[in-house]
Amino acid sequence: MCGWLVPGSNDEIRGHGSVLDEATGMMDAETLASLDRLVELALEEDLRGGTDCTSQSLIPGAVSGSARFVSRDVGVVCGIEVCARILSLGNTDLKLDVSVADGQPVQSGQTIAQLLGDAREILKIERVCLNFLGRLSGIATLTRQFVDAVAGTGAQIHDTRKTTPGWRRLEKYAVKCGGGTNHRMGLYDAVLIKDNHLAMLGQLVPGKAGLVEEAVGRARSWIAEHAESLPQGKKTLVQIEVDNLNQLASALVLKPDMILLDNMSPDLLREAVTLRDKLAPGIELEASGGVNLKTVAAIARTGVDRISVGALTHSATNFDIGLDWQLD
Repeated sequence: MCGWLVPGSNDEIRGHGSVLDEATGMMDAETLASLDRLVELALEEDLRGGTDCTSQSLIPGAVSGSARFVSRDVGVVCGIEVCARILSLGNTDLKLDVSVADGQPVQSGQTIAQLLGDAREILKIERVCLNFLGRLSGIATLTRQFVDAVAGTGAQIHDTRKTTPGWRRLEKYAVKCGGGTNHRMGLYDAVLIKDNHLAMLGQLVPGKAGLVEEAVGRARSWIAEHAESLPQGKKTLVQIEVDNLNQLASALVLKPDMILLDNMSPDLLREAVTLRDKLAPGIELEASGGVNLKTVAAIARTGVDRISVGALTHSATNFDIGLDWQLD
């Protein structure tokens, strides 16, 4: 369970999907299914046929042991729920004694969890657990740094689709554990009209004038026609990307659900917020492009509602966690 989630921040409010079950705050069924596929693959690539040559050749099968997952740095833990799933799918009788839950902060040298049971089994699943813990805790830790940087501004930190292939739901779970918010899950659950879509549409529609209006109109008509087959139904969001104030003014008249402000300077973002407040105050504005830990606070202070950060998942550094054997 992500222990740091803010009540009322569920993505369902804005029509996007979420990786969490609303009732429990834990991974939803689709995320668990994705996790199981990854865990089974990880176990197979490390333990083909269940064989660990080193442990099986050196350690008798009846020896019990215990080992601790220990943080080597300051950050946010994510992946303990994954470790529990690894034990289950790995058909072990190991016990996982958790000290720090997903979404909680951890200090350097702090015990996150303890594995107890057959020594061979501990050594078999050690690296698989650490690989998941390191990757996901790295994302959660980086996300928390961005969230802390914009604290008090009202801006939300959102992830993107710039995720590791096959890991999207799990990496978005890590973003949630870091206090961030999930953007659309894929191409299938929201409309986001970007410059390439407009460029292609411009080849099909005579004249460049009214291209934004044409795009939004087509999107809304398509959603209405296909609502029954869409995950969000009639609530499927329509968002459009703009890169100047003239485009923004045209888009605001159409009242899409959100407008993405691409690669705008803080000064231009402030002007965009002022224009939005004047013409269509109910529309959310999202800043994107050029966002890093040095720039995000200034971006948030412009008054935008959302900031999307691809770096959360594509540039997070692996978080250093070790497994220290408990000696009698």
